[in-house]
Amino acid sequence: MSLDPKIAARLKRNPDGLIPAIAQQYDTGEVLMLAWMNDEALHRTLTTGRATYWSRSRAEFWVKGDTSGHVQHVKSVALDCDGDTLLVKVDQEGAACHTGERTCFDADRLDVVLS
Repeated sequence: MSLDPKIAARLKRNPDGLIPAIAQQYDTGEVLMLAWMNDEALHRTLTTGRATYWSRSRAEFWVKGDTSGHVQHVKSVALDCDGDTLLVKVDQEGAACHTGERTCFDADRLDVVLS
């Protein structure tokens, strides 16, 4: 089985055939992480209810939580208006970040000059 052709036709992939996927906690709106999906990873995510990504460094699929136990149960998936980014709303068990932190966006906050 493969990704629904109607969905696949809407995706704008990078030259490697990937699309960024932002994982967000479904009930609080907390942004957890950014990972990459190809058509097969999106198909697996939509059909299993488990967030499945493509590892650019290992060149293989990974299901969030299979190794760490920090599972992402998918609640919804949305494609942005340009077709080039996915928003995956999940119920995150434990840490989302590979560093062990809840979110990947806590470590290095940048100063913003407000005017």
